[in-house]
Formats: sequence, C-alpha cells, structure tokens
Amino acid sequence: MKKNFLFVPALVLGVCALALAQAPAGAPAARPTPAVAPTKVGIINIQQAIVNTKEGQKAATELQTKFNPRRAALEKRQADIQGLQDQLKKGGATMAETAKEKIVRDIDTNTRSLNHDADDLNADVEQEQNKIMQELGGKLMAIMDQYAAQNGYAVVLDVSNQQNPVFWADQSTVITADIVKLYDQAHPSTAAAKPAAPKPAVPTTPKPTPAPPATKKQ
Repeated sequence: MKKNFLFVPALVLGVCALALAQAPAGAPAARPTPAVAPTKVGIINIQQAIVNTKEGQKAATELQTKFNPRRAALEKRQADIQGLQDQLKKGGATMAETAKEKIVRDIDTNTRSLNHDADDLNADVEQEQNKIMQELGGKLMAIMDQYAAQNGYAVVLDVSNQQNPVFWADQSTVITADIVKLYDQAHPSTAAAKPAAPKPAVPTTPKPTPAPPATKKQ
C-alpha cells in the first residue's frame, strides 16, 4: 500500500492546536467599555502572522536543524529500497528464484521499517511544533486582543481557520501585518534566515514491481 510522508519543519500546521476561543495566559482580563460600540471587522491569518514574526522564523529554522538529520537518513533508506526495486525489475527475468525471493523480502522488510520510522519522525515534529505554536500563539493573541480593543474592532476573523472560512474581505480590513509588527516590537528576537520550503521526509514508497516468472530451462 502506498503511504505518503510529510515532513513539516516550518510552523504552518500547529495553529489548529491553539484554543483561539480561550484567553491565553497573561492576556488582559477585561477590556474597558468604549463610549461607542465598536463596529469594524478585521481579518487576520493567524498561521501567516506567527510564521512571519522574527520568533516564528527563528523557531522554524531551529526545528529544521533539529530534525533534518533524521529526514536525510530516511531519504537514504528510501533510495536503497528504490535500488532494490530497480534491481528486481531489470534482472528479475533471469535471476535465480532464491535470489529474487530474497530481494522481495528485503524490500518488504525495509519498507515496513521505513514507514514506521517516518511515522515516528512526523509525530515528533508535530509534537514539537504544537509546543512552539502554543507559546507563540498565546503571545500573539494577547497583542491582537489589545490591538482590536484600541482600534475599534468588533470582530476579528481568522482566515487560516477552515472551520470559519471568509470568502471575501476588503484589503483594508486585513490586520495580519500590523499584528506581526506589534509582536516583533513586544518580543524582539534576532531574526533567523527564513527557512527553505519544507520537503517530504521521504518520497512515497512505491509497491515493488512484480518480476516476470523465471524461464525454466528445457
């Protein structure tokens, strides 16, 4: 069975773990009641905001550095499996039955082991990522709460939350860049180089191609 593995070193998925409806630790307990009820609606992409902060970029780079050796090792094992598959495909017709059976067993054993270790890697990445997102997300929510109160926003919608999609919004309502700027001012951090786009831990492991039956000698 084909199985896809996705290595996600950049902080782009853990936002779902944030309890956005709950006030984070350290957030203002209550807002002062304005003289006029706020009426503005704001749009923010929480995922983009967190990733674009200097702390978010630094954390993403550190995450890649931590897990890249394991990803590289999985890619090497994937290449070894592909080599066995190519060997079976090219020489299966003339190969001795015992040799062919050994290659098939090796492919199966190595593939199952690779699948298991890739699952472990992805689980470790997700756990580490969620931890980072909770920490940065809490600080971001505190800033956004204050920003919304000071600027008369009645509602701020998260366009990265698929449960509450926004089909259209005027650009003037988007506050993502403002929140990123305020976050960096409140939590200065040495900016790390922006990480390269994430790539899969290992490519999809294809099924072994059945070799044609060996030709019996007359």
